[in-house]
Amino acid sequence: MRLPPLKALRSFEAAARHLSFSKAAEELFVTPAAVSHQIKALEDWLGVTLFKRLNRAVILTNEGQNYLVGVRNGLETISSATEKIMQQDVSGALHVDTLPSFASRWLLPRLRLFREAHPDIDVRLSASDHLTDFNREDVDVVIRYGHGNYPGLRVDKILTEEVMFPVCSPSLLEGENPLRTPADLKYHTLLHDDMRIDWQAWLAMAGVMDVDPKRGPSFNDSSMLLTAAMEGQGVALGRSTLAADDLIAGRLVQPFDVQPMRADHAYYIVCPEEVSDRPRIVAFRNWILEEASVSSGRFKSRTEKAS
Repeated sequence: MRLPPLKALRSFEAAARHLSFSKAAEELFVTPAAVSHQIKALEDWLGVTLFKRLNRAVILTNEGQNYLVGVRNGLETISSATEKIMQQDVSGALHVDTLPSFASRWLLPRLRLFREAHPDIDVRLSASDHLTDFNREDVDVVIRYGHGNYPGLRVDKILTEEVMFPVCSPSLLEGENPLRTPADLKYHTLLHDDMRIDWQAWLAMAGVMDVDPKRGPSFNDSSMLLTAAMEGQGVALGRSTLAADDLIAGRLVQPFDVQPMRADHAYYIVCPEEVSDRPRIVAFRNWILEEASVSSGRFKSRTEKAS
């Protein structure tokens, strides 16, 4: 496919529309000499004369008039296609892959706010915990939990998982063996996620020696763990980010006034560097960072009031 330079075609179309090299130059923010040079180069490339140069004006030759029709249609087609593809980058679908627990406990309850702020962006949410291959998978951004070490990718910290602490249904504060102190855990079921070592570490920190840290059912998803706790099935170790909304709403309570155990992981939003500045991704990243800041502030305020 043989095509002349786009810059020369734009100069020709503008000069033909204005029948003036000077006015075309003003429109294109170049000098009249630059327009004249581009058109002369186009004429040499085509091997035809496109304009008759008069003393104070230019007019199109027959070849120029015929060529103008095709050039104008071509530039309009390019302009329309460019506008369409750029508009798709501002609106349309955004595929976000995140952890199941983070999706159900934190992101889904807030996703309505993003839709209200960006009605032209349709979030397609999937939940998984595997490493994403952006070259092979149809995913724009992922949200992951860890230390944020993802070489070659843009990584922004969303939320720091600051602390872990026992949580349970308010119903367990009453009854035959109400939870009052950590020692009362011996009368209740311990609920676990995949990290059974967490209960062992917390009980040791709290000085509880007669509770088996390994007993009790386990769940491979933290959302299921917290749901079981809310239903009164036992006591779970809640992570501050995932348990925050349920604590604020009163669906869960912290039964003990004991120093929480520190956690060293955080949630991160991750995407390839080369697409990190696309409008849809920027909009989602800015929104989730802002929402995370509001969420953290709300939970800290509640914690300070309770202490």
